[in-house]
Amino acid sequence: MAALRLARRRRPPAAPSPAAPRREAAPIPPSPPRPAAAPDAAPAPRRAPPAAPPLPPAEAARVREEEEARKKEEYRRKKEAERLEREHRAQERAEAEARARAEAERAAAEAEEARRREEEEERRRAQAEAGKTLAAGLEKTRVGFMARLNALFSGGKLVDDAVLADLEEVLFTADIGVKTATRLLESARERVRRKEADADRLKEALREEIARILVLDGTAGATPAAAATARPWVIMVVGVNGSGKTTTVGKLAARLKASGQTVLLGAGDTFRAAAGEQLEIWAERVSAPVVRGKEGADPASVCFEAVQRGGQEGLDVVLCDTAGRLHTKTPLMEELKKVKRVIAKAAPGAPHEVLLVLDATNGQNAIAQARQFHEALGVTGIALTKLDGTAKGGVVIGICDELRIPVRYVGVGESVADLKPFVPGEFVEALFG
Repeated sequence: MAALRLARRRRPPAAPSPAAPRREAAPIPPSPPRPAAAPDAAPAPRRAPPAAPPLPPAEAARVREEEEARKKEEYRRKKEAERLEREHRAQERAEAEARARAEAERAAAEAEEARRREEEEERRRAQAEAGKTLAAGLEKTRVGFMARLNALFSGGKLVDDAVLADLEEVLFTADIGVKTATRLLESARERVRRKEADADRLKEALREEIARILVLDGTAGATPAAAATARPWVIMVVGVNGSGKTTTVGKLAARLKASGQTVLLGAGDTFRAAAGEQLEIWAERVSAPVVRGKEGADPASVCFEAVQRGGQEGLDVVLCDTAGRLHTKTPLMEELKKVKRVIAKAAPGAPHEVLLVLDATNGQNAIAQARQFHEALGVTGIALTKLDGTAKGGVVIGICDELRIPVRYVGVGESVADLKPFVPGEFVEALFG
């Protein structure tokens, strides 16, 4: 192998074969260098289009006129638009002002109407709180008894026996009672005998005499002295059926509450279920507690419990309603005597007031009722109701004259305020007008 490699090394190289001569490529001539562009150089300007040929003078003038006309029209339209805009804004302002005025007028009218309604409501409330005037409550009595009396003394008549005879008829038919009518008539005759009375002076003398009867030495209408010291002040309210007794209890409770006193109601009329229910309604209305027993329960025990509770709770007034029984039924009058005795055991000195409720429409019969209740119970005050519904208001004069019992209250209507404290002077003034 070595010999073989040596022989190959010694072999001469082969002669090259003839070949076509190689052609040299022609050199590419270099392109000329581009000039470098300046960094901020502006682009070459475009060539402007060729100018239009000038218009003939006439045509140029026409074009100018059209342009001027166009500008004028644009200006006119602009000004017209501005004018319309101003008018529109002015109209809107005027409409807004008109709406504002109308709204203000409507609000003012509503405020005025509300004010009128409020004043009317206030007037109605004031009237309701004030109730009827005493003069309005005595209207029927005034146009009855007093109208006849005024007719008798009208026209400047001379007072003679004929006038006195007519006066006697008027007085004895006036529901003031025989005793009172006789007293007034004798007073008139005495003045005539002394020749001290013409028609006007005689009428004034009757007025003064009636005022003296009603005053009762200054005790009429006055609150009992016990009311100033007794706590609770116990009022036992009595009266016949239908006289307005339970309603008077409720109205009196409302008056006392309005004056700042604390009140408790005792439903002592246990024989009539409606009486207890009616008193509970009044108690709820005036926010006063009420003591009520079962139907048919002993009325004395109910009144006893009411007075005891009033003392324990330190209340000012206890109003005890009682059965409204007919004064002619002696056993029932005995029941009222028992109630009074039992009340006396519940509080010292109670009842401090025995208030008799009389219906003025009963006329002279009310005097008979008052006499029998007074004999049985020792009535200390009278509440005369329904004066507005009768011409027999003169019964007050007879009650004060015959029984010497002070009238505490008079009722001249349905509302609470229509239960009025009796003031003799006001009563006489309202009666005589």
